[in-house]
Amino acid sequence: MTFEKNNQLTPDQAAGLARDIKQWSIDLGLSACAITDTALGDHEAHLLNWLNDGFHGEMEYMQRHGTKRSRPAELEPGTIRIISVRLDYFAPDVADADEVMANGKLGYVSRYALGRDYHKVLRKRLQKLADKIALKTHDFSYRAFTDSAPVLEKAIAEKAGLGWIGKHSNLLGDKTGSWFFLGELYTNLPLPVDLPQITSHCGSCTACIDACPTNAIVAPYRVDARRCISYLTIELDGTIPIEFRRAMGNRIYGCDDCQLVCPFNKFANPTKTADFNPRFNLDAPVLVDLFNWTEDEFSQRMQGSPIRRIGYWNWLRNIAVALGNAPHSEQVIAALQSRAMTDNEILREHIDWALEEHTLKSSNDKRLK
Repeated sequence: MTFEKNNQLTPDQAAGLARDIKQWSIDLGLSACAITDTALGDHEAHLLNWLNDGFHGEMEYMQRHGTKRSRPAELEPGTIRIISVRLDYFAPDVADADEVMANGKLGYVSRYALGRDYHKVLRKRLQKLADKIALKTHDFSYRAFTDSAPVLEKAIAEKAGLGWIGKHSNLLGDKTGSWFFLGELYTNLPLPVDLPQITSHCGSCTACIDACPTNAIVAPYRVDARRCISYLTIELDGTIPIEFRRAMGNRIYGCDDCQLVCPFNKFANPTKTADFNPRFNLDAPVLVDLFNWTEDEFSQRMQGSPIRRIGYWNWLRNIAVALGNAPHSEQVIAALQSRAMTDNEILREHIDWALEEHTLKSSNDKRLK
């Protein structure tokens, strides 16, 4: 049925359209879909407290938009409902994360970033979903989001019933784990809302808190981004504080430790989206090889990857720290020394630190002999 322009949906029409939307979502390869309203008052208070504590670090954009993040109608006037979708991303045949992190010669890349940029993949599917809805009603106005604007996507998904926000601040479900992306369609359609069916099952578990290498989860449900390795390797544009460098180990883009230890991720669904399969062996890359990439090689190989947005020099900065934490070897020393005279002051400082770390390791090795 197509609804005539300027007509309001009847309750039966709205319910039927909501059912169609959920089925279309699955047909388009999305993993789940639910609908909620725009009341996010409790989550707004949590956000404002987090910002007041300065936990956002240099992510000033978190504060810049004020309450638009927690009041959807301020961001997109006319919004009364939000269609929240989930897209699983964990590739089924990736190298074992624990084995990669245990091998100091390799670099660890957060599992969400191994393949194609999820912004592009998920946005394309959201647009197709919007196109299908538009064919059903001329009253439809919308705006699509994929972690690309001031949107409290985890709060929205929790309210819609797609999961609960765990102590690590990620959304997870008891049958889905947390290896998934979220996207939204803000809309003016008066669709029936879904009541949350999933309540928190974190209980007394503190596995994610205990596993954080830099103690960034300062309390249940409270993450100080300034200490988080994902922030340090992705969001921070500058010098990584020395106090966190050893704890970073070989993590060169993001960190998954809090998810890797979560008991619910044993129920996670492997992705059916080939775009998320690893490129260029990024699930277990050799650090020295990555450090030898030229800027052109980085640009070409990271085309269409979320990694590209941090830029070549921050990529090398991260790898330099990982090389500083790598087992002492002539190959590692040679790689670091090959860039030690770089004009990039920030990279040079991190290389100097890495070489000093290996001087200490060499001295310790001699002392043990």
